Amino acid sequence: MAADDSLAFPDGPRLELDEALTALLAQAEKVRGTQGRLRALLVATQSVVEEIDLSTVLRRIVEAATTLVDAEYGALGVIAPERDALEEFIFVGLDEHQAAKIGHLPFGHGLLGALIADPRPIRLTDVANDERSAGFPAHHPSMSSFLGVPIRVRGEVFGNLYLTNRRDGADFTDEDEQLVAALATTAGFAIDNARLLDLARTRERWMTAAAELSAALLASPTDTAFDLIASRIFELPGVDKVTVLLTDEDSGRLRIVAARGDDEAQLRGLVVDAEDVCAGTVLEDAEARIISHRADAEPDVLLIADETGIGPALVAPMRTHARLWGIVCIAREPSGRRLTQSEIASAADFVSRAGIALELAVAREESQRAMLADDRSRIARDLHDHVIQQLFGTGLSLQAVAASLPPGPEAQRLSESVEQLDDAIAQIRTVVFALSRRDETAIRHRILDVVAEMSGSMRRPAAIRFSGPVDHLVVGDLFDDVVGVTRELLSNAIRHAHADRISIEVAVDQGDVVVTVDDDGVGIGDTHRRSGLDNLTHKAQRRGGTFTLESSGEGTRAIWRVPLPSTTTARKDRPE
Repeated sequence: MAADDSLAFPDGPRLELDEALTALLAQAEKVRGTQGRLRALLVATQSVVEEIDLSTVLRRIVEAATTLVDAEYGALGVIAPERDALEEFIFVGLDEHQAAKIGHLPFGHGLLGALIADPRPIRLTDVANDERSAGFPAHHPSMSSFLGVPIRVRGEVFGNLYLTNRRDGADFTDEDEQLVAALATTAGFAIDNARLLDLARTRERWMTAAAELSAALLASPTDTAFDLIASRIFELPGVDKVTVLLTDEDSGRLRIVAARGDDEAQLRGLVVDAEDVCAGTVLEDAEARIISHRADAEPDVLLIADETGIGPALVAPMRTHARLWGIVCIAREPSGRRLTQSEIASAADFVSRAGIALELAVAREESQRAMLADDRSRIARDLHDHVIQQLFGTGLSLQAVAASLPPGPEAQRLSESVEQLDDAIAQIRTVVFALSRRDETAIRHRILDVVAEMSGSMRRPAAIRFSGPVDHLVVGDLFDDVVGVTRELLSNAIRHAHADRISIEVAVDQGDVVVTVDDDGVGIGDTHRRSGLDNLTHKAQRRGGTFTLESSGEGTRAIWRVPLPSTTTARKDRPE
């Protein structure tokens, strides 16, 4: 017994040993827990830095932070450039259905705004009991414990991490704050790298688009230029609506000449007052403008709006040193993020390049038109100086031969040949006129355009001649009537008479303008086209003139004759 008693520990030292072992085990457990959290921090850091897309990086940061401190809800608020609100809010813990029931995401007021105003960590036991809390909207989940930590990029606060509701029901600890602050430091570097990459990609996309547009504008007619510009911008990421506007120099109003987006059909051709749309502000100084998210703005057809407000947009002038070609408005949905500085600079540069390319395209077309005009003038001179003179000389020779022959079939044939040469000379002179000058207000050119348009399906184009000063005397509403009558008569000869040869003459004769159309078709025959002919008769009678039609199985002659406006009274007084 004595030996056994000597081996027993005294109660005092034994108790101290137990306490030391317990403390050692607790410390070991604490060290193990700390090592586990440090490993979790390393894992979170790795998940953040291995991604390069900015939007993905932001979501990874929130997910890593909630996992690191075992929070039920987490969010990252990106601070707007004005540093007075949040422009983007990335959240985890809520599904899309729950978020939709809550409504618009936070603007950055209340407790979230406090962290913006004073970017230092905030740790609370109960959010609702803090005097800075602005409360929660309807359908918002219950939140108690709170931890907020700023994220800095190059010394500037980029945004804030918000974490609520530790899953074990406890409050966030000082260790939680330190871990999240360490993660925020790493996140700052990841965000900076992602932003630089995003900047490079954005510039590359816009520069590539600008180069492609310049090539397309130089290879396409300028009347499609504005549609090309709107389409190319609309294809770029983050663009929900594009409009291109031109200024009416006389009225000062703006006309939408091209549009892309959901309501593009309603926008094309719309004329608006400059003060009613955001594009009007560009007219003052030709500087690009940024339109921010607004909930109380006036309606603007160039922007995208819903019940939450009006989305962000950029308005940029398309100009060169020579002129202001137009105004381009690029808009986003109200739910879209604001335009970044890289997007703003790239879009403004794109629009400026588009103006330069458009000016080059117009200069190219003008140069081509000048070359074509020179070629036409040369051809006209050759026809007038050589071809007409040769035909005229030939006609004189034939006429002399015909005069020396006794009356008979040979002399008759020579006389008919001379008449055909005279007709050919008259037609060549019409061609010379069309080649040597181009005046859209001249009746000759309008008639020539009508004949060219409608004779495309004919084996032989319609022959046309002009007699007298038609360009000087056929003006005003008479101009439109003569063009319309010529079109109607030519259409009848082509579509109904099935004519192979058609000749048209527009002449000023003894104070009248006369339109004569001859064809070798089947004649009128039935009456299915009388409505058009009655309309021609009515037009002539309304002007104090006549319309006559001579038709047989071998052809038709239509003569539409009306007095010139200044000679109407004289014609009525003239004896029949």
